[in-house]
Amino acid sequence: MIVFCAGLWFSVLYKFIVVFLILAWLIDDRAPSFGSIIKEPLVQAIFVLCTVLLLGLLWSDASLEGRHKWTKYFLLLVYVPFFALMNKQRLPWAIGAVLAGYCMVLFAGLHVWMVEEELGIPVFNMTYLTFSAMLGVGSVLSCCWACMSRNKTVQTCLAVLALVLLYLQFHQGARGFLLATVLTQLALIVIYFRVTLYALAGIAIMLLLVTIFFANTNPVAQQRWMQAGLDFEKMQQGDFSSSVGYRFGFWDVGFHGIAEKPLVGHGTGMPERYFEQTITQYKGGIYKDLPKFHPTSHYHNDWIEIGMQLGALGVMALLFLFWAWFQAFKRSGLVLLGIGIMSFIGLSGLTETFMIFGRIPVLLLVITAIIICWQREVSDVVRYTGTASTPD
Repeated sequence: MIVFCAGLWFSVLYKFIVVFLILAWLIDDRAPSFGSIIKEPLVQAIFVLCTVLLLGLLWSDASLEGRHKWTKYFLLLVYVPFFALMNKQRLPWAIGAVLAGYCMVLFAGLHVWMVEEELGIPVFNMTYLTFSAMLGVGSVLSCCWACMSRNKTVQTCLAVLALVLLYLQFHQGARGFLLATVLTQLALIVIYFRVTLYALAGIAIMLLLVTIFFANTNPVAQQRWMQAGLDFEKMQQGDFSSSVGYRFGFWDVGFHGIAEKPLVGHGTGMPERYFEQTITQYKGGIYKDLPKFHPTSHYHNDWIEIGMQLGALGVMALLFLFWAWFQAFKRSGLVLLGIGIMSFIGLSGLTETFMIFGRIPVLLLVITAIIICWQREVSDVVRYTGTASTPD
């Protein structure tokens, strides 16, 4: 468990640690069987999504060569052995390993940003997008636990931590993940305090002021938002060779592709090929130069990506996954935490293909398994002692 949790951040080790995790599950006599684990809705949803992706190969003409980004969906399967191995004895070790790994990457990112004045973390092969997503996850979780805690000191510390991570996220320049973090935290505050419309306006203004302050004290954020304005101007002139224009081009072609085959899509692994074949003729070829600006990889949207591959079948499978994921938190009595995590995933997936971001979805599934195990142990204590427990 320690090796797996610590190795989450090293993408080159994934093949080894996943095999190691599966072997550990198979040789552990105390671990639940597959028949028991498959009863969990989240496990079922992961298998449904992976099965549908495999079925999509039947009507796909995708080449065997290439990066095959779609295979990263199968990393979600690591939740099954990890969840099966989680128990009371291993829980502290898993929590410690996840926190240690997160802090290690965080401090490495701080060093790169402050000393080397670069974005992302090259030593971990982590782009600024992935690092920003990691900071967003930490900020959202800190905000969730701050809302759930009844200890004022703990609340204050977690709120400060959430703001610090948000401040660091501003310096990475990933606008999509940054907006997802801010909007998720706004939703959490609104839900937790059950605010009125008048109070909501006040909270929105407060968050806006914090956002403006962070942006004005951050040259990276200023540059990125100014660049967004220039990107829109270039789009109006018919030039889509920019960060924003590139995404609009992919979304436009993606919606066109989904409309052609709305039920089952073009097949697993086909979106990249479809884009490059279509842009030469679609709308007079206004997007034909986009591969020169940036290599074709994915559609920068979870729903368009899965819709292009599997149509409505894939969209329903992804919806089932998100529903089951939220239900895992709801059944553990952690509705607010479920709303926070699923809101962040959903909002992030509007501008990025979050579910194939490799390390971050796996990190969230590991955190989910740990939280479910924690709450299960708390429930057992309540059952035997009759004493309710709340977050500190």
